[in-house]
Amino acid sequence: MNIIIQNNSMIPIYDQICSQIKSLILNEKLKESSPLPSVRSLAKELKISALTVKKAYDLLEKEGFIATIHGKGSYVLPVNPNVKKEEILYQIQLELEGTIQKARNSGITKKELSELVEMLLKEES
Repeated sequence: MNIIIQNNSMIPIYDQICSQIKSLILNEKLKESSPLPSVRSLAKELKISALTVKKAYDLLEKEGFIATIHGKGSYVLPVNPNVKKEEILYQIQLELEGTIQKARNSGITKKELSELVEMLLKEES
């Protein structure tokens, strides 16, 4: 599994793992019933604590993305299309909030930002 950890990020490592696995599931790169690496093997691959990976897996299980069967491992659960869309919208919202904050910090006006977004949306049509 191709997970990239940014040690200098303000985002906790378990959250980075969780987000990236969620993204793989939502983008169907990890299919329903696909096994995830064991906690120990992923921890070894990422050179981090197994407890950190366990925390990420626990969060993914709590959110309904994976199921863990004791002694067998963790597997991808089917994703409800409504949950999938809601999660994608939430990720977009977070990215837009960051972009808006960056624009504010750079002195870009609301009008300038709105015009930029409109221009980009028109290019898609």
